[in-house]
Amino acid sequence: MNTVLITGASGGVAKAAATQLHDAGWELLRVSRDIDSLDPALGPVLPADVSSEDGAQNALDWACSHFNSPPMAVIHTAGSSLIAPIARTRVDQYRAVMAANLDSAFFVSRAYAAAVQKSNQGGSLVLFSSVVARVGVANHAAIAAAKGGVEALARSLAADFSACGLRVNCIAPGLMRTPMTARLIASDAGAAQASAQYPLGRFGEAADAAALAVFLASAASAWLSGQVIGLDGGFTAVRPYVKAG
Repeated sequence: MNTVLITGASGGVAKAAATQLHDAGWELLRVSRDIDSLDPALGPVLPADVSSEDGAQNALDWACSHFNSPPMAVIHTAGSSLIAPIARTRVDQYRAVMAANLDSAFFVSRAYAAAVQKSNQGGSLVLFSSVVARVGVANHAAIAAAKGGVEALARSLAADFSACGLRVNCIAPGLMRTPMTARLIASDAGAAQASAQYPLGRFGEAADAAALAVFLASAASAWLSGQVIGLDGGFTAVRPYVKAG
């Protein structure tokens, strides 16, 4: 039986990944600060805040106890965003962004890596970054700093724990349709403007990121580690041809 722990389980990508994994026969455990919106039919849920050391460790201990071993995969989707100029970013906002994104990734990774190393069974850790950590986008200083740290963390952990079979990879999505981004694309004009930023002509859907996360969690990606994969419709890789006015 394939087993997986999903953090940040109330988010759009996490919900899509949970559905895809459940349909593929995986056994799921989910962690979230907000469990009311989660479908109980997909498996047990633990209310926890994994941006704290204790919250992350409790989540991994719960998973190891439930599965009688570390989960075969951890998909860490917990996080938040902030769009604001650095001059208008308050200290409390900055700290909150770092905690939700970088701290949570660090503490979940540490707990999972220790469990995998002790069991020596191998595993797959999937983290999430953002295109804004890879290319400069205005008014994203705090979240870009946090997600840049997540990317560096993924590479470092892939080196540290390859000997015990733990694979660590990171997905860096562009704008996706999720509850977190709903206000940005709520209007036809907003959706059209967002779509125009991407060479493939559309913004992403939660199912796009979920499918990649499921692939990275599974044995299908068994020879893939230490990678930061841009899932962005070509945003960071393609320079569009611009005609002079």
